[in-house]
Amino acid sequence: MNWDQIEGNWKQLKGNVKQQWGKLTEDQLDVIAGKREELSGKIQEVYGTAKDDVEKEISKWQATQKDSSCCSKETTNCSGMEKKSH
Repeated sequence: MNWDQIEGNWKQLKGNVKQQWGKLTEDQLDVIAGKREELSGKIQEVYGTAKDDVEKEISKWQATQKDSSCCSKETTNCSGMEKKSH
């Protein structure tokens, strides 16, 4: 899932973000509004983690969203092709 998709689906993904970075508040997640730079900065601020480490964490999290959210649709898979029903 690319970051534009994450930003567009932020309301649905906020729970996943909260699971990964539980110290972030609902208000902070609302302000972040799916913007990667905002998320990165807030994680650095709240957790006291270096920017490079935070970027790696976000990239890992982003990869898991591709696996769990993108392919969960009934009619399409991650490449946008129709799934075959068995």
